[in-house]
Amino acid sequence: MNARLTPTLIFRWIVFLLAGFYCVIMVTTSEYDGFGGPFRFLTIWALFLSFFVASRHIARMEARSTRRWEGLVAATAVVNFMVVFLYWKLFLEDPASVTRNGELGALWKELYLHGLGPVLMWIDALFLHRGWRKVLPSVAWLTGIVATYLAWGELVLSPLNDTPIGSVTSGLPYPFLNSLEFPERLVFYASNIALALAVLAVFTLLGRLLARVLPGPGAP
Repeated sequence: MNARLTPTLIFRWIVFLLAGFYCVIMVTTSEYDGFGGPFRFLTIWALFLSFFVASRHIARMEARSTRRWEGLVAATAVVNFMVVFLYWKLFLEDPASVTRNGELGALWKELYLHGLGPVLMWIDALFLHRGWRKVLPSVAWLTGIVATYLAWGELVLSPLNDTPIGSVTSGLPYPFLNSLEFPERLVFYASNIALALAVLAVFTLLGRLLARVLPGPGAP
């Protein structure tokens, strides 16, 4: 069934095409000198999650699907927040802690991956989709994604990669992690999981408030 071309559908196609473009760019232009290539980094996980979510929004609007993916939409919004927050926080504290040479890459990539792309995701999740009614699925998706990524780093990337090299270990995707003892890394991971859950709570409250004050039931 052909959906009527509305501003919301146009916006979602723009979001989808931008995310798809950057997915292709990151897969085809990233370095593969280490196992995992670009998928070593949480930024790329967030990018592909956003691409999938954008595709599901369009599929629902075009009546090709009935599933709203509310838990995944909420979790993806929070993962994008964590990417933006952690990247710029760590970069401003010590650029070498999150980049190989301590310098930003191409601005047209960095500003989308750590800025515009997440913002577009938040706009849809909060103002259009408004899917903040199911807390437990959101928590399950979020903790599942984060736990899988952390296990990927500790159990796969670190043993199979020789770089980056730190004072304690090597192979973890972000340079600073390799200079932390395992208990210190666990504290870092736990604190950020707690922050992610707190952000999910804030997004949920904000999303529910917006759903009450904005006109209409929201986009499919």
